[in-house]
Amino acid sequence: MKLSFQPRSSAAFRMAFNYSVLLVLSLLILFTIFYMQTVNVLQNRIDRQIISSTNRLLEEYAQDGQPALVKQIRNHFRDDIYSDTEIYLLVNAEGEKIIGNIPAIPPLLQTRKGLAEARVIRNGREARGRMAVETLSDGSRLLVGSDINHQLEIEALFNRAGLIAGLLGLIMSIGGAFLFHRELKLRIAGIQKLVTHVRQGDLSQRLPVAEENDEFSRMNMDINDMLDQQQRLMDGVRHVSNTIAHNLRTPLTRILLRLRKSGQEDPQAREETLRFATREIEELGIMFDKMLNIAEVESGTRRQAFAPIALNDVVADVMELYEPVAEEKGISLHVHFSDTPMILGDRDLLASAVANLIDNAIKYAGQNATVEVSTMSDLHESIISVHDNGPGIPDDDLPHIGRHFYRVDRTRPGYGLGVASIMAIVQLHSGRIVYQNTSPGLMVQMYFKSHTS
Repeated sequence: MKLSFQPRSSAAFRMAFNYSVLLVLSLLILFTIFYMQTVNVLQNRIDRQIISSTNRLLEEYAQDGQPALVKQIRNHFRDDIYSDTEIYLLVNAEGEKIIGNIPAIPPLLQTRKGLAEARVIRNGREARGRMAVETLSDGSRLLVGSDINHQLEIEALFNRAGLIAGLLGLIMSIGGAFLFHRELKLRIAGIQKLVTHVRQGDLSQRLPVAEENDEFSRMNMDINDMLDQQQRLMDGVRHVSNTIAHNLRTPLTRILLRLRKSGQEDPQAREETLRFATREIEELGIMFDKMLNIAEVESGTRRQAFAPIALNDVVADVMELYEPVAEEKGISLHVHFSDTPMILGDRDLLASAVANLIDNAIKYAGQNATVEVSTMSDLHESIISVHDNGPGIPDDDLPHIGRHFYRVDRTRPGYGLGVASIMAIVQLHSGRIVYQNTSPGLMVQMYFKSHTS
């Protein structure tokens, strides 16, 4: 499949690019916060140094006057402590320089109080300084400050680093979006190809599942499971349709032939033919009712009415109904309950499933047989088991049990829908059913997920 790239129409590219840009913006915000904190730390250190130096010089002036102040400034120039950044200037009341390493007070600080930044000529070169001016008692003015060119270089370095990081992040965002788009397109291409096959009616195709248990692998497995279920349903529909046609053709043909012959019969024979046709049509009605019930269960609409159900109560009610039937046929019917197994379900449907199992066991186990019904449960599963000691089911027939209209013994009356109904009910309750020959007899177990209140 040819991969074309159209950013405006590619949701994968837009999502990857947007998230990448968001990540870059987040990093830039963090970088800006770090930058502002660093600049503030440097500026606060310089401000504290200026204020401390100004206070010491003012104390010197207050104690010993201007000569001591001049001497102290001269000592600052000679002590090699911050000599590469310190700025000092003392001017008289007329603004004439007395001592200092800049020629004059910058115009910005002539009328401004507190700390401020201005450009000055320091030791013959232009510099940017952060300074404060104090007016002394004799009218002279003292300027104390610090050369902040080093701080400005650090700020410029941060700005360049931020710009480079932003550009690299943007380039990586675009590149990452391209790579993400390409990877996602490759993973989706298989799904698009599969959808094309399914649209054309081919349900046999499946998606490859990689060894990595990532989101795409799990999605591929879910899609494959969905297609398996879809194929099973389609096969079931075809089987049901074919079987319905076969089951309808035989009784309808019998009815048609009898009705055609009834014109040549005497009134009593015609009456018998009508009764025969009535019985056949009633049987067809019963069969269709059963199929409609199965269809309703398989649709899942009954799941909305699920409530906590005590399995022991359901089994006890069904056992009470079938005890007279078993006694009439000479069959021993026993029940064993465990500690109150509970599940979420539909009481009527579960009772119908249990009744079908017990009815089949009584019907096929034979005279003087024993049928045991029991319940079991643990934290995870609750089980209803029906076990008889009859002839069981031939192993070749076990895989076909539960198919619509399938009957092991066609000499007995029935429609082959009872077990299909049981399996539909079990599947509706997200359970499973297991048929097992026990030689002698057959054990059928229905497993459901336990419910804890």
